[in-house]
Amino acid sequence: MTQRTGGRILVDNLVAQVCDRIFCVPGESYLAVLDALHDTREIDLVVCRQEGGVSFMAAADGAITGRPGIAFVTRGPGATNGSIGVHVAMQDSVPMIYFIGDVGRGDTDREAFQEIDFMAMFAPMCKWAAKIDQAERIPEYVARAYSVAMAGRPGPVVLALPEDMLRDTVEAVDRPKVIRPAQHPDPEAMAVMMELLKDAVSPVAIIGGADWCAGASHYFREFAEDIGLPVACGFRRQDAIPNESPVWAGNLGYGPNPELLDRIRGADLLLVVGARLGEATTDGYTLITPDHPDQTLIHVHPDPEELGRVYRTDLAICADMREFAEEASLWEHNIIDFDCGKEAHAEWEAWSTIEPNDDLALDVAQCVQAARETLPADSIICNGAGNFSGWWHRYWRYGGPVCQLAPTAGAMGYGVPAAVAAALRHPDREVIAVAGDGDFLMNGQELATAVQHGCDMIVFIIDNGSYGTIRMHQERHYPERLSGTALSNPDFAALAKAYGAWSETIEKTDEFAPALERARAEKGVRLLHLKIDVEDQLAAGTSVAKVRAAAKA
Repeated sequence: MTQRTGGRILVDNLVAQVCDRIFCVPGESYLAVLDALHDTREIDLVVCRQEGGVSFMAAADGAITGRPGIAFVTRGPGATNGSIGVHVAMQDSVPMIYFIGDVGRGDTDREAFQEIDFMAMFAPMCKWAAKIDQAERIPEYVARAYSVAMAGRPGPVVLALPEDMLRDTVEAVDRPKVIRPAQHPDPEAMAVMMELLKDAVSPVAIIGGADWCAGASHYFREFAEDIGLPVACGFRRQDAIPNESPVWAGNLGYGPNPELLDRIRGADLLLVVGARLGEATTDGYTLITPDHPDQTLIHVHPDPEELGRVYRTDLAICADMREFAEEASLWEHNIIDFDCGKEAHAEWEAWSTIEPNDDLALDVAQCVQAARETLPADSIICNGAGNFSGWWHRYWRYGGPVCQLAPTAGAMGYGVPAAVAAALRHPDREVIAVAGDGDFLMNGQELATAVQHGCDMIVFIIDNGSYGTIRMHQERHYPERLSGTALSNPDFAALAKAYGAWSETIEKTDEFAPALERARAEKGVRLLHLKIDVEDQLAAGTSVAKVRAAAKA
């Protein structure tokens, strides 16, 4: 063993865990780490412009790779700014490690400059929060952080790093790469599941969520298509299997197909794989109630603490998603094909087919159609929160795992940082950030990060001069009493050019497709500013007038 600083030990152990990228805003509290990174070729340091962008990028990177995305922020303001990404990583069930430079150990509990009790602050929103007080124990803490972040239901870990600890020079024994252990489903439980499916008349699967991966997608698709099982997905899990599958039934969450909702209500068996059945997926725990009378619930999840946590579960199977899906696809069964899979897919096809509205100057639905006809099937669509996302949720055809990066926590400002993470991780694929005007300005400054790091990505801004989702709820509850939801926006195309991006403004439907072709012919960051009227397009398929009329009915 040789003497090393705590900063050097930390970086060496991140390298040992095959960390190849760190997202950060630099801070004086972890200068020893930045110094160690100066001599490390294995790690790409992505310097962001605000800590919210840092944590969103790390959360997105964890979602893409299946191993923890790594974020570094400084104490106090830095940690609080970036806390939004920790919350997203928890609700999205993706692995992430959030390192916070902290005050020196000798100043703890004095309310020193920017001091916060990070264990108390982050404990409710992460899987584990701790402080490393001894530099020689850094390998232990880093290995444990990786293990906890990936185990069971993946999620974020928060580690505070006292700045004087990072400067200590000590001897330490590095830990090897942590591998998530495989967890196979119980064979008896699998046999029971097959018997329950054999007796079912109108089953539905709801998939996507914790531990979902390409292998789970491949094998579950094989299984579902083999027996004709309709496959829906949880909120913002639309890339769980390719939407071209003949049993794909569509998405749950906000603005789903009413026929899919009827199918869920009428199902006699629900096979839930990976999903937690959260509030958005279940429409406030009403579409599927916690006691779900007259429905059999089979719940498959990698974390035993999620099984039976909210829902009465008739059959609980604790297993890795890939292991379960592969076992199901290979299982010998005599289940007669269900006709409902093809029926559900036909209903989704009808629901996701665009009906052009030429009365609109710029019809967002037709723009999605044009993008769908132009962009590759494996394009990665990244969006934050807002009614603008509804057009993509309804009309886009997702090509399979890691084609959708969207926060189930409903956080605004996620799309652009997520697109930066995706563009760096997959420079060979088309990456699209979709944002509303209010959503974009939450983290639009990360265009500077994208340009600085040479990202190839396209940004669509749907600008209606409003916090549209809140305006919609406002019109439902207080029609015609507009308050606090109108926005005065910059010229987004000019703003993009100021950052060094290529850009155009679009105000008519027929301008979109040629502009997209011009954008694709360019390299780097490209931005298309789509201007629409909130009165005519408050959300996909509705207007302010329609919402007001329904509220007064």
